[in-house]
Amino acid sequence: MDINGLVALVTGGASGLGAAAVEMLIEKGAKVVIADMNEEKGQELAAKFGDKAVFVKDNVTVTAENEAAVAAAIDKFGKLDVLVNAAGVGSASKIIGKDGPTVLDWFKMVIDINLVGGFDVMRLAAWQMSKNEPNDKGERGVLINVASVAAFDGQMGQAAYSASKAGVVGMTLPIARDLSREGIRVLTIAPGIFDTPMMALLPQAARDSLGAQVPFPKRMGDPVEFASLVCQMVENSYLNGETVRLDGAIRMGIK
Repeated sequence: MDINGLVALVTGGASGLGAAAVEMLIEKGAKVVIADMNEEKGQELAAKFGDKAVFVKDNVTVTAENEAAVAAAIDKFGKLDVLVNAAGVGSASKIIGKDGPTVLDWFKMVIDINLVGGFDVMRLAAWQMSKNEPNDKGERGVLINVASVAAFDGQMGQAAYSASKAGVVGMTLPIARDLSREGIRVLTIAPGIFDTPMMALLPQAARDSLGAQVPFPKRMGDPVEFASLVCQMVENSYLNGETVRLDGAIRMGIK
């Protein structure tokens, strides 16, 4: 699909990888709904792009807010062509600790945000995309999820996070099959270690150590590289039902 003229919804779009996707999509001619819980950062980013972007406060675990985010694309820009599901939470806890078993509600919370919330946005976005007129290749839209290399290489304490991201990977192909008749493609990116605002909080020595674990290039990923893959997925009509690791060939260690 030619990005110029498309309308995208980016959850978790106020910062980090989501914000990088917002910026590059707009640079390529798209209009974007930025959906995030951080109103200050979201409003600030949307203001940067004038009438090419709009911010909507969205907790992906609340269906009514997800519905409002999808509706904002229609109300503001008239349609919805692309979803980038970048909202998520990273949280670690071993299954048992010195004081007993981990809290079950913590596990449920991570699954609810990273997997159930993402699916909720997908189903709502896909329904709206199914109403689009197909382009000359029969396409009506693209759904792009964000998983993690933890879906494959979960470390100690990452049971909930890895399970949630493995779920995202696992639903990619069946949803692509579900939506094949509608001309809607479904893809997932599994990022490795990226230089996001969260990573910026770490000491430089820790940042350097993380980058050194990557076989090549020996550094953390740049969010621009993530955004570039998002755009390539939108543009390449034969990419469908696939998860792409974007990780410099890293395979995470035990901890």
